[in-house]
Amino acid sequence: MSHTPPSSTSTPPRNEAKERRRVMLSSYLGTTVEFYDFLLYGTAASLVFPHLFFTEMTPLAGTIASFATLAAGYFARPIGGLVFGHFGDRIGRKNMLVITLLIMGISSFVIGLLPTTEVIGMWAPILLVTLRLIQGFAVGGEWAGAALMSMEHAKPKGRGFAASMASSGGPSGAVLATVVLTAFSLLPEEDFLTWGWRVPFLLSAILVVFALVMRLRISESPEFAEAQRIQKTERGDAPTQTPIMMVLRRYPVQTLTAIAGGLAPLFLQSLLATFMLTYSVTVGHTRTEALTIVTIASAVHIITIPAFAALSDRLGRKPVMVTGAALGIVLVWPLFQLVSDGSWWTLLLAFLIGNPLVQGMMYGPMAAWLSEKFATDARYTGVSLSYQVSSTLGAGLAPLAAAALLAVGGGTDPIYIVFLFMALCVVSGLAYLFSSETSDIALSHTTGVIPVQKSRKKAPVSR
Repeated sequence: MSHTPPSSTSTPPRNEAKERRRVMLSSYLGTTVEFYDFLLYGTAASLVFPHLFFTEMTPLAGTIASFATLAAGYFARPIGGLVFGHFGDRIGRKNMLVITLLIMGISSFVIGLLPTTEVIGMWAPILLVTLRLIQGFAVGGEWAGAALMSMEHAKPKGRGFAASMASSGGPSGAVLATVVLTAFSLLPEEDFLTWGWRVPFLLSAILVVFALVMRLRISESPEFAEAQRIQKTERGDAPTQTPIMMVLRRYPVQTLTAIAGGLAPLFLQSLLATFMLTYSVTVGHTRTEALTIVTIASAVHIITIPAFAALSDRLGRKPVMVTGAALGIVLVWPLFQLVSDGSWWTLLLAFLIGNPLVQGMMYGPMAAWLSEKFATDARYTGVSLSYQVSSTLGAGLAPLAAAALLAVGGGTDPIYIVFLFMALCVVSGLAYLFSSETSDIALSHTTGVIPVQKSRKKAPVSR
């Protein structure tokens, strides 16, 4: 099928460039707000919730229970991914992103108002888990939609960089969450545990309004609009498969490799954002030191994610991501040794190795790597499903698994955590290695339809 030339009424190139920048900014700000809310819960699960919602347990059991509620949000993410992915592939990306933002903002605000176990007994942890599930449902549709909006507006040579704007929102939200929570943690401990921890959750309402205004101003994805046009022209009113059936029947191998590829980077990201805070305090660092270092490392991470994504636009997705997995295997044990050293500087170095370098090399190109595996009419569903399943298995279980494995190691020896991460790096590295290179292929608009855009390669069924 030949490409239809733009009509005289098409948007001028200058306005197209302006719209691309606006969409990337909207994706970045939206995911920043959503991950601020989502990751704020993770930090609070490490520092606050064991003392307020699981008070009848031992400190270690309370921490494990708190991390279990954290994991609950991750288990809701695939459901959210399927729901928002389905409607995002059928009626458009933009509306779904507005809805996810509203759901996340409301649920986070309510967490800030939630009474503790001392006030309402067992209803407190039950309501906490319920709100966490709602958070997970919302964020399940956020990341993929934001990544697709940026990538589908981008030029072919800049897809990796554009899609990474959604990924950069993760550490940006972490920085914002950690800065705000750290500021309030400087309060006397009684005040912090009584009301100080609530304010960061309540502030999310302001952030949501700001991001919502940005999202309402952007246009729908041109790739999605073109896919709709092709589908109507070539298929007419003939019934089509649901997006999830397209993904499962047309892209089973791509989906499995996509899930495997997300395990190591998402496990490491969650491990450093949650469990490592508690572990750092256990080996002698103060809570303020740990939070400060997480903030610094996350700030650097904001830069390295798009940097490695841009590098993948030039070198290809595979070389960058495989290198990241290999470095993860080599550096994870030294990383834990640096944390245990007791020095502020070695702790900082450990976090810089973990997220900006190792995780950044795998995670930076990931949004484009996942998106390029699926055609436009099933892309939202395919990316959401694969990313959220690997997020549930990798990130969701990371703090819980790490706490349990540390207990097996006597409470101080992280060797079993190291072995687990090495194994995940092997799995993810093999997924990158045996996947087709997709940075230089055309995007398919509809499943089974030849791509419109010319490419240096024939449109493959990528692995």
